[in-house]
Amino acid sequence: MTVLSPHATRADLVRNIAVALLAIVQVVVAVVAGDAVGPVAREYATPLLAAGWTFAVWLPIYAGFLGYAAYQALPGQRARQVHRRTGWWLAASAVFNAAWVLAFGAGWLPLAELLILALLVCVAVAYGRFTRTPADGVLERVLVRGTVALYTGWVSLATALGTAATGVWIGLPGAGPLAVIAAIVVLLAVTAVVSWAVLAGTAVVPLAAAVVWAIAGTALNDPPAGVVVAGAVAIVVVIASVVRRITTAGFPVRAAWG
Repeated sequence: MTVLSPHATRADLVRNIAVALLAIVQVVVAVVAGDAVGPVAREYATPLLAAGWTFAVWLPIYAGFLGYAAYQALPGQRARQVHRRTGWWLAASAVFNAAWVLAFGAGWLPLAELLILALLVCVAVAYGRFTRTPADGVLERVLVRGTVALYTGWVSLATALGTAATGVWIGLPGAGPLAVIAAIVVLLAVTAVVSWAVLAGTAVVPLAAAVVWAIAGTALNDPPAGVVVAGAVAIVVVIASVVRRITTAGFPVRAAWG
């Protein structure tokens, strides 16, 4: 059942409109400027370069974000405390997302890395705050919890991939033993953090699905054997964390889907 605050305020309406407009802006920027991201990533290739098909994950993320933007603006949703606690964080995430696309596409990788770190903080905070409030039905699980969890999982890995590319941009080797070792360490470190989030969070199925998708896209993009093995280990660890979280949760559906 939807839990409302006493009444919607002008601040709620401003937040609703800002989220909706920025959701549209980030999609427009992605459509207009997003094609430049792939060539730049390949120009600064590392063992953590994901295959091109991996980036299809942005389609459900953007579509889900638009759905969330419409959902949070519904009269029955505007004044909910959960939207008040997360709305501006997600509005900011749309700004950082659009700015990241433009910066990375322009080849300004250090700036792009700062922007995607800021994006990760925004979606991670929103994800964390959603975990503390049960979802208001299936629609919210799909449009809101699922989208934010998927987004958080994907950006967690995208940040690591961007860090590797930025290292090449500043002059670090993108190939050879040191690059492979660094890639393995980064991949396993991110896996440890994500697994911790899975064991503590909700909507863990879409969160983990995005992470597994990103790791698989990297491991199947013909990296060195060490990265393939590390990727396989990472996938097993993430999936095991999901199984443990769901099977030990008091409310398995909420743990799995929000």
